[in-house]
Amino acid sequence: MRMQRLLSLLLTALTAGLAGAIVVLFLMPERMLSPQPASPPAATTANQPKINLPRESGPVSYADAVDRAAPSVVNIFSTKITTESQAMRFKDPVLQHLFGSILPEKTRQRLDTSLGSGVIITEDGYMLTNHHVIDGADEIKVVLANGQSVSVSVVGSDAESDVAVLKINSEESLQPIPFGHSSTQQVGDVVLAIGNPFGVGQTVTMGIISATGRSRLGISTFENFIQTDAAINPGNSGGALVNGHGELIGINTAIFSQTGGSHGIGFAIPFDLAQGIMQQLISTGHVVRGWIGIQGQDVTKKLAEAFGLHIEDGVLVTGVLENGPASQAGLRPGDVITSINQIQLNNSQDLMQHIAGLPPGTELMIGGWRGSDAFNLKTVSGERPVFDE
Repeated sequence: MRMQRLLSLLLTALTAGLAGAIVVLFLMPERMLSPQPASPPAATTANQPKINLPRESGPVSYADAVDRAAPSVVNIFSTKITTESQAMRFKDPVLQHLFGSILPEKTRQRLDTSLGSGVIITEDGYMLTNHHVIDGADEIKVVLANGQSVSVSVVGSDAESDVAVLKINSEESLQPIPFGHSSTQQVGDVVLAIGNPFGVGQTVTMGIISATGRSRLGISTFENFIQTDAAINPGNSGGALVNGHGELIGINTAIFSQTGGSHGIGFAIPFDLAQGIMQQLISTGHVVRGWIGIQGQDVTKKLAEAFGLHIEDGVLVTGVLENGPASQAGLRPGDVITSINQIQLNNSQDLMQHIAGLPPGTELMIGGWRGSDAFNLKTVSGERPVFDE
């Protein structure tokens, strides 16, 4: 009896233990039911594979660039006094019969004002602007970025490149703009235009460089413009075109517009070019350029057919100045120039720019064609005369 009772208790205990174990298994988390192998140690940064990230995005703000450049950009107000003469006429037939129909001329003066901008280049007050901003002005007023009005004098002006240099008459040290290199700028680079559009006050607009080396636009004689879609409006002329670091790369000059407002096509003189002109204007008061004394036009397919030419590139000589460098070399109207010092020239703009960029007194080897005969003529460049606008 006793043995039977002990067996019954033991069976009850075993049954209870098995049920408890089953309950515990069902209450455990899933990770306990399906144990996973241990994770490998995390790889160090040095062992991680390199990921090809997209190109670095631009900054959220260009405020730092503006802070560097804006204090060096000034507003220019020029005034020109124009004298007009006006013929007065009698309307009464009796007075016309007695005194004639026309009275002595009456003169009056008209005050014309224009707006522009400028850029301080040196601490002692030399600044760049456009020739057309100050051309013919009887009075020029400059307002600094801090609102201070200062007097200026004209150091020199070059109509053929539309560059002018002014000097601020102040004993105080001024803040010059940081310099960049226009020759290294590429299409797509971000630029900021700073100036005084419509006289509203200093304004900053942003865009990109749309093209470089723009020429043959009819804006000036010597053209090599930076094109930008940064908004440029009347009053911006002579202002700064700066890169994303606030460094000067161009002098804003003109817009392409049929309404006078910005259409997203603006042009600036590269600073590398303007700086060289500025140095000459400060040193001598004018710009010295090479010249050989010819008139010419581009050779086109129709022109080649009309003159019986066997080439469609180069410059057809249409006029030669007597006793000029070209005349002394033996060039004649009807000749076609294709190279200078073995540098190929495709059009008249190339020819003029190349010779003008060489100092007077440079020996030149002119290559080209006279009919079906090739020629190489030697001459020495002279100094380009100053032509009226």
